[in-house]
Amino acid sequence: MNAAPPSPSIAIIGAGPAGLFAAEILSAKGCRVQVFDRMPSVGRKLLMAGRSGLNLTHSEPLERFLCRYGKAHNWLEPAIRTFPPSALTQWAEGLGQTCFSGSSGRVFPTAMKASPLLRAWLQRLTEQGVQIRTRHRFMGWDGASLLFETADGQASIRADATVLSMGGASWSRLGSDGRWADLLTDEIKPFAPANCGFLPDWPSDFTARHEGSVLHSVGLTFGGQQTRGDLTITARGLEGSALYALSTDLRDNITSEKRAVLTLDLRPTLSVDDILKRLLAQRERESQSNRLRKALSLDVPSRDLLKSATPKDATPLQLAQTIKAVPLPLIGMEALDRAISTAGGVHQAAVDEQFMLKSRPGVFVAGEMLDWEAPTGGYLLQGCFSTAHAAANGVLGWLESSNSAIA
Repeated sequence: MNAAPPSPSIAIIGAGPAGLFAAEILSAKGCRVQVFDRMPSVGRKLLMAGRSGLNLTHSEPLERFLCRYGKAHNWLEPAIRTFPPSALTQWAEGLGQTCFSGSSGRVFPTAMKASPLLRAWLQRLTEQGVQIRTRHRFMGWDGASLLFETADGQASIRADATVLSMGGASWSRLGSDGRWADLLTDEIKPFAPANCGFLPDWPSDFTARHEGSVLHSVGLTFGGQQTRGDLTITARGLEGSALYALSTDLRDNITSEKRAVLTLDLRPTLSVDDILKRLLAQRERESQSNRLRKALSLDVPSRDLLKSATPKDATPLQLAQTIKAVPLPLIGMEALDRAISTAGGVHQAAVDEQFMLKSRPGVFVAGEMLDWEAPTGGYLLQGCFSTAHAAANGVLGWLESSNSAIA
């Protein structure tokens, strides 16, 4: 009798969410899977994300959800429709991590942290025979072999198919340093910061006086888009999820025009008339600062911003109008390595519909290595899981077609 052919061998490079999910899918289908990562342990960026509550995905209607991916909407849509937010929630609950949807629609594990989910996930992978090899930095190809730099020298392996999931180029200390781009120079678009802080054009002493302060529940407008939330004044500038949601257009405008003027609404729940009435109700002999504090509860940083944006002899109406539209010029972005995520990476034209590199048959790409970006709120992890699901199934389809062709 003829012996059964060996199971396909799969190499997955990168042990973040995308790589681990691809490993789970492929090992469940009987593949022999090895996961390689340059760090001493896996899922480091996932664990960092879980420190403030692991936001897995978002519960908003799928059509609106898909729009969050901007220019990559049409590219990622098939993958996300095939593995949507509901599937990601169900997957987490299958690992014993019950989930809930917060008031904002963001979906979290009840435990909030990433560590319980990661422990259960790694246990599942072990049970499915997945081998994880840490301290292996991918160095490229030698013909059909994959080359790795290890503590014991260079290692070479062969695999029937490969999934690349090495992340973007931010937070390199957690594993995603973007150095892999040197191996795929013809397939990538340059990296750029996404979901990042910005550098305002304000007096240097403003930061010194207000570092650590929070502008609470302000409205932000740029390029016809509006968001609302808290902004934190840092040593470098401004950060906050409401700002991150505008980061793509702000970044592109700063890149092309050297600046972008963000508009702040310091009291988004009040109209100009409401503000004017409150200001006029104050005693005339009160200083402007006291009137703003008493009438509108504006804190010191907000009052300082307003002061720099209005003339000394501003009328109450001018003051009210400026409170609703404080111009704030931005002249730079946070450094690439400090961004929550990055734009750029392997561009759409370099891969087929299953995320296989056109230049390297049998090599698939998933997660933040691909050139897409999305705001925080669960969209980043969802994109990683959905593209990993698509890439893993692409591997299975490619192996099947390759075997059929040989037969």
